[in-house]
This record gives sequence, C-alpha cells and structure tokens, in this order.
Amino acid sequence: MRVLIAEDEQYLAESILEGLQHEGLATDLVFDGDTALERLAVNAYDVVVLDRDLPGTHGDDVCRWIIAQELPCRVLMLTAAADLDDKESGFEIGADDYLTKPFELRELVLRLRSLARRPKASLPPVLEYAGVRLDPFRREVYRNGRYVRLAKKQFAVLEILLAAKGGVVSAEELLERAWDEHADPFTNAVRVTMSTLRKVLGEPWIIHTVPAVGYRVLPPGEAPAETSGADADDEDDEVGA
Repeated sequence: MRVLIAEDEQYLAESILEGLQHEGLATDLVFDGDTALERLAVNAYDVVVLDRDLPGTHGDDVCRWIIAQELPCRVLMLTAAADLDDKESGFEIGADDYLTKPFELRELVLRLRSLARRPKASLPPVLEYAGVRLDPFRREVYRNGRYVRLAKKQFAVLEILLAAKGGVVSAEELLERAWDEHADPFTNAVRVTMSTLRKVLGEPWIIHTVPAVGYRVLPPGEAPAETSGADADDEDDEVGA
C-alpha cells in the first residue's frame, strides 16, 4: 500500500509518517494542499490521509480534484471538528472515510487497510492464491499451512503480487507502490527483494519472472515457458530487502 499524508500540523504529520512506516506502509508527506496536488498528479496512491483545513489549496478542494480526475485512490479525511454536519459535508464532497482528531494510530492503520482493499475493484480482506494465504491486518503469511516470516518490503511486494491473481506486475509498479517517492528508479531493490522473497517462501517457486515485463505469482506447475523462477534475480546481496 502507498499512502499520501497531507497534514499541516508538523508534529502530528511526522508522528503519523513514523507510525505508518513502522507498519511497513510506503508513505509520503506534504504540509499543504498545493503540494498534495503536485504529488497526486505524478504518483499513484492507494489512500490519501487528507486534513480538511490545509493551507494553500483547501483540503476539500483537493478531495474534489481527486474525484474530478477519477483517481483510484481512497480519501480518509482528518478534522478537529466532531460535528455530524461537518462529517456529512466531507462525505458529500467524496471522502471515503472520516477520522476526528485526536485519534489512535492503530485506528488509522486499520481504517487505511480497510480502504486499501476497497479500490475500484474490491479486494477480499485475506488474499489467498497459489497455496499462499496473506492476512494484511494480522501481518501474517502462510504457505500450504506453514507460517512464513517476512520482512516489511517482502510482505508489501507479495501482497501486490497476490492481489494481481496471476497477472504480471512490472518492477516499476512494485517500486512505485511498495517504496516511497525517494526510491531511486535505478535501484535494484525490487530485484533483490524478489530474490529474498522467493527464498523465504521456498520451493517449488511460485514467483516467476516474465523477461522484460515483470513478475507474477502462479501455482506450482502452471508457469508458462516464457517465465522463469529463480533466475538472474537471485543475488546474495540483500540491500533494499
């Protein structure tokens, strides 16, 4: 999941950023509405945590722009006002969820995960494919009933691949959705993370490389000829994993 935080209270914003990164979520942070629009224009986000009272472009107008552009991201509005009329107006603008300050970080994380599995095409709360079961809320992965302990980026990459249900996901998309905007587009982080993820999941390989295209998860024995399992992606260097 990739999240954009648009919040002008610096201490609160940085606390949210630290908390979400600790949960393994790729998170970007801006402090005003104008910068939020700039980020939204160039990056693909799953959820936007949007303060209504942003300086520059107002939070309501940022939300209206998201709706007008038909962006697939969900909007969770933040406000200090607990009045029901205020919440109603936020939902009318197009917000998907609402959270009143102050709030517990755990509740924010739960709401974000709930929203992220409800994009344009709804996703189930638990992903199951090719003998792998991934529970985003409990942060647990099982393969054929065996518990698999994953690092944060491994978990994020596997979640994206499983959600594709056998579809090919490019390295560029993985880098965009599982890392943040500071990630070097020429980094080998995706390749190294994919290599270590394969090894942790074990044989038979279910993550396959589609040369010059990307990666996909397929049940054992179903990989077409143009794909490969453990290949040039396998490296001993684990930087970026």
